Amino acid sequence: MARVYNFSAGPSMLPEAVLKKAQAELLEYGASGQSVMEMSHRSKWFDDIIKETEAALRRVMNIPDNYKVGFFQGGATQQFAMVPLNFMTTGKADYIVSGNFSNLAAKEAAKFGQVNIIGNSKDKNFTYIPDVKALPYTPDASYIHICQTNTNFGTQCAEIPQVEGVPLVADMSSMILSKPVDVSKYGCIYFGVQKNVAPAGMAIAIIREDLLGKAAANVPTMMNYTAILDKDSMYNTPPCWCIYMTGLVLNWLENEVGGLAAMQQINEAKAKVLYDYLDGQEFFTNPVEKPFRSTMNVTFTSPNADLDKKFCAEAAAAGFVNLKGHRLVGGMRASIYNAMPAEGVDQLVQFMEDFRKANA
Repeated sequence: MARVYNFSAGPSMLPEAVLKKAQAELLEYGASGQSVMEMSHRSKWFDDIIKETEAALRRVMNIPDNYKVGFFQGGATQQFAMVPLNFMTTGKADYIVSGNFSNLAAKEAAKFGQVNIIGNSKDKNFTYIPDVKALPYTPDASYIHICQTNTNFGTQCAEIPQVEGVPLVADMSSMILSKPVDVSKYGCIYFGVQKNVAPAGMAIAIIREDLLGKAAANVPTMMNYTAILDKDSMYNTPPCWCIYMTGLVLNWLENEVGGLAAMQQINEAKAKVLYDYLDGQEFFTNPVEKPFRSTMNVTFTSPNADLDKKFCAEAAAAGFVNLKGHRLVGGMRASIYNAMPAEGVDQLVQFMEDFRKANA
């Protein structure tokens, strides 16, 4: 069977060149006589892999020297607890709720201190992002938390909060490595890797050094950023295969795509094709307010739920898989991450037009 166009929100497509490289090295990495999946994380071979992967991430994202990089198990959802356990030094934090995952992050943080939800777009079913310039920030908040791209609802931040003396913590799971980011504007960036970086099973956190070392003594060791980072993410056996795959993806981004600025141009061109089609007809509709439309996750509906179901079934049969929208939203969602080729979007749009003509 031919490879399909996988529009899943995660785990998502990986670049074909990366998969072929991993396939070629699956039985034996270098001259090690073993697979990366078998080798000791304490071996020279893996030590080189993890160091090279971190160095590549620092280059690709232009991460300043005063930031630490850590590789963590548990995905971004575990970070929802690690963030307050490590950073909520004043006992309170500000959260902007702009979708499902930012809501879950706020609920998790509320177990450890006072969570002030200073902005919430639930009133319009998360079809916009609250105006970050008009929010009532808490002067003694330990940090401000945002989810910069909302996978389920197809939105992304047009601006990010910048409050003097209050660090910004951002979940970037759905948009990481899709475009350049000024890391210096954040106290902490974290992301699950299964959308744009690697197979599921890991999160990466990028943390400004001055925020570290303030966790309470009773914070579990594996939830303490400092404990893990002080051991260069090797306090225990790390997610070795995910780290290796991250390195391959970064190599692809750096040497085949040409970096994040080039990746941004490709991604914006893909998204424009899909949004232009949605705006140019009346059968399919996108609910998101235009300034907040996500470049990575495009949501849309047909005239009714029965047609939505028919569309997803016929699309899957035609090789366009995982287009069903999240249960909280319904309809369809096309996640068009870095690895989705432009022709995948072009062919999806042609399929949508054929479906419209047959069912209008």
